[in-house]
This record gives sequence, C-alpha cells and structure tokens, in this order.
Amino acid sequence: MITIDFSNKKGVILGVANKRSIALGIAKTLSSAGATIGYNYLNERMKEMVEDEVLGLPGTAFTLPMDVTKEEELEAFFARASSEFGGKIDFVVHSLAFAERSEFERDFIETSRDGYLQAIEISAYSAVRIAKHAKPLFEANGGGAMIALSYIGGERVVSGYKLMGPAKAALEANMKYIAYDLGKLGVRVNTISAGPVKTLSLAGIPGGKDLMKNIEGRVVLGRNITVEDVGNAGLFLLSDLASGITGETLHVDAGYHVLGI
Repeated sequence: MITIDFSNKKGVILGVANKRSIALGIAKTLSSAGATIGYNYLNERMKEMVEDEVLGLPGTAFTLPMDVTKEEELEAFFARASSEFGGKIDFVVHSLAFAERSEFERDFIETSRDGYLQAIEISAYSAVRIAKHAKPLFEANGGGAMIALSYIGGERVVSGYKLMGPAKAALEANMKYIAYDLGKLGVRVNTISAGPVKTLSLAGIPGGKDLMKNIEGRVVLGRNITVEDVGNAGLFLLSDLASGITGETLHVDAGYHVLGI
C-alpha cells in the first residue's frame, strides 16, 4: 500500500462552503495526510459555517475572507498565505463556482448578460487571478501543483445545468492555459471532473436531486461517487506520484464519461 505523506506540504483550499462540499472532502484527505492548509470564506455570514468545518481539522493554518471578485481581498489572502508559509506554497485547490438561482429557472438562451458574466467571472476567470497571485509563491517553492473542480456539464449538455456548463468549459480551458504558463516553473495544473455528489450546490440545480438517482446503477462501476473518491484523486494529483501529469482533466465519475447513452 502506497502512503502519501504531505507533512511538509503547505497550501490553500478555496471554496469550502459547508459540510457537504467537495472542497471539504479534499481538505479532509489532505489534512489527514499531514498537509498544512489555509482556507477562504466568502463573507462574515459564511465565516462560522466554514470555520465549524475546518478549524477542527489537523493542519488548519488560517481562515480569511476572500471574494474572488474583489482584487484587494485576493491580494490580502495570498499575502497572508505567504506570511504563514514562509513565502512558499506547494498546492492550490480551486473549488469556486456560482450562478444566480434565477438563471436556472429559464431556458439557456434566455440567460441574462449579467448572470452569464457573473458565472464566468466567479467559476472560471477566478482560476486565472488565483494562479497569478500564487505564481510567486510557487516560484519560490521551486514548483507545486494546482487543481480545480469541474463537471461533465462543461463537455456535454446536462439538463438543468444551464449557464454553468459554459462556465465549467471555460474553467477547463483556463486550467490548460495556466498549465502552460506555470509549467516552466515546475507547477503542474490539472482539473478533476467529478460525478454528481450529494452537495447543496447539486440540490440547487433543477433536477439535481434526480441526477444521482438516474446515474446510480447505470455507470460503469454501478455506484455514485463520494467526496472521498474526489479527495483521493485530489491527493494523487497534488502529490509527487502525479509528477508527469499536467494540463489534464481527470474524470472521477465512476466511468460515466465513457458511456454513449
């Protein structure tokens, strides 16, 4: 059995929202492997919810408010990470996505301009800004790894996913270009396309609750995935075991992506 030791690894996880979030599953896996981690929360309303989940995990270094649409908060967050981690960073986990609930209640072609741009900014463009702020910390470290969370709705039409499909498609493309830019520094950049997991985000999408019921028993492995499955994949991609992998989108969906129907 291979044991992955992250006891000397330090990084940040962005997007832990609640006890059901995929980001928290990755956090638990990394922290149990010994990682030291900094977390963001969106605002004071979300602070208690996030801290209730992460402050009890081993290796939690700090929590700080950080809204990716506010440049000053991005700067402050990564300044804190630099201070906590000696100017270096080993990994970044991007698990940020948002679209207004009202946008899912209409046909995709009725998506509002403001709603579309907001979803792209938070769910996709944020990865670009985060990579820019993390770059000097990766460079000082002599390399590192970054991952982001996507979904097959960025590759195929998933009823109810609406404007988040193009947002995830943009995110996956962004991560490939970030991989190109940071590759010269020894930074590996990959994306996990996770299958449906019972999260509040999934519940917020029309038909989301039915996705898991419809997929279970039909996918290659005959079961839905868990946050632990995604956490294990994240640990692998961030570890030296994935030293030759970058610019990849890894499907962790029990084989759903290989099916034709």
